Amino acid sequence: MNAILRRSRQSQAAAEEAVVNDETVLCDPSGVLFVPAEDLLVVSDLHLEKGAAFARRGMFLPPYDTAATLTLFGAALERYQPRRVVCLGDSFHDRHGAAFMPAPFREALTGLMAGRDWLWILGNHDPEPPAFVGGETVEEATIGRLAFRHEPRPAHRPGEIAGHLHPMARIARAGRSVRGACFATDGARMIMPSFGVTTGGLNVLDRPFAGLFRPETAKAYVIGAARIYPIGFASLSRG
Repeated sequence: MNAILRRSRQSQAAAEEAVVNDETVLCDPSGVLFVPAEDLLVVSDLHLEKGAAFARRGMFLPPYDTAATLTLFGAALERYQPRRVVCLGDSFHDRHGAAFMPAPFREALTGLMAGRDWLWILGNHDPEPPAFVGGETVEEATIGRLAFRHEPRPAHRPGEIAGHLHPMARIARAGRSVRGACFATDGARMIMPSFGVTTGGLNVLDRPFAGLFRPETAKAYVIGAARIYPIGFASLSRG
């Protein structure tokens, strides 16, 4: 519950402007990305129904994840009122998530979708179109200067906006350290933080991120308690 309260407070902070492939974007402290020129909101790795998926395997997590994630997501949609939404994959924690979603959660989700063009990008956790909730499902999509997919591709990919890796950044100073979710970018591409309330993360200096960003311009937009902090990778710590 403390994590949900922290996320709610973070969501009240101001967004931070960034540029990806010459497109101005807003990194929102809730974890969504807004593209003003396209009236487009992007979210990654919702992992809806993660608790239910674990329960089907005999492992139990607190049962509030879907409700909390939808509440936070709804607040972000209310703030930006986007015409279009792209969900960057792993929107559901497994291929059964949408079909087995309890009716109140499904109604809440379809209510958020109403009146908007909605794209589901297929992910590794949800490799099939979500059942009974509508929207369009694609493997990837290009809108304006930006290309949306779930897993980042290797090498230089101008305009790519991806998820999957759940980027985190760690800042260590004077024997103390702070770790937080972040938007990772070098100005050419971006990897978005995971949005789901029960998802973990990987340090942007870890091996899965190797070679994805140009070292001289790589920057983490770290979500803090009061604002987003743009910090160059050279000033970050491992671990």
